[in-house]
Amino acid sequence: MDEHIPKFFFDDGTEVNPDLIPKPSLCISCKRDGLPGEEDILCSLNRMDQMGEEEFKCYTYEAKNPDEED
Repeated sequence: MDEHIPKFFFDDGTEVNPDLIPKPSLCISCKRDGLPGEEDILCSLNRMDQMGEEEFKCYTYEAKNPDEED
């Protein structure tokens, strides 16, 4: 194995492709968006847990600084 790629599963054991987990606009405007490693895993799990919910909540959200480049 060259690289460890995390796998995600629903409670019923169905594997989830992390690229297909919807990304709310709140996530896109967060400075954590796109960070590799553990942060990405936690964000993916949070989004996966709330799939289908009317309102998305994230308690670790931090707005991107408009002066910072992507």
